[in-house]
Amino acid sequence: MSARVILCLGSNIEPRMDYLDRAQNALCALPGTRFLASSGTDETEPVDVPPGFEGQRFLNRILVVETELIPMDFSRLMHRIEDDLGRVRGAVRNIPRTIDIDMIDYEGVTMDSPELTLPHPRAKEREFVMEPLRRMGIGF
Repeated sequence: MSARVILCLGSNIEPRMDYLDRAQNALCALPGTRFLASSGTDETEPVDVPPGFEGQRFLNRILVVETELIPMDFSRLMHRIEDDLGRVRGAVRNIPRTIDIDMIDYEGVTMDSPELTLPHPRAKEREFVMEPLRRMGIGF
């Protein structure tokens, strides 16, 4: 049994495109996972960043994969990819990052746990998510 997963990738630390490409390759190489589509890459303004970081523009990309992994396993592996690519997490949210991978939707699954909320609770408020999905003809 497999499910379609919509992901949003973002980077605002150089080399931004390299981080997006490496994350996409790693995600598509996860066990039981295959590439379906990508939106291409857009440069976007940062959203909800701490003061002083407003000028650090993001590169964002929507990635759609099909996976046999269950949501929690996919999420844990996704976070491992972020860690492997140098993502630093701290007390301050939304600081610059090498890579940010958000699971937007997992084939209609609804869940709310400390580790994962599906669908992504703020995705529909973020134009850098919704516009590429519209261009791709994907709704969720």
